[in-house]
Amino acid sequence: MSETPVAEMNFEDAMRELERVVGALDRGDVALDESIKLYERGAELKARCEALLKDAEEKVAAITLDGDGTPTGTTPVEGM
Repeated sequence: MSETPVAEMNFEDAMRELERVVGALDRGDVALDESIKLYERGAELKARCEALLKDAEEKVAAITLDGDGTPTGTTPVEGM
């Protein structure tokens, strides 16, 4: 598994590592102590992916369109 801190990962890297963690846990070929570490890492990765997705959804929701449906900019997320 990666040594990169979860908080520094982009969505794609976090998702890839989460898939590796789930695969290792599903195979069941790791010791109990390692399984616990993998589970904890997986929970962090899941939370990171969810936070990044939520942020992306808010940005998409904030895009404003003109009368022709052309994006004209964004509105602050705080105003939503």
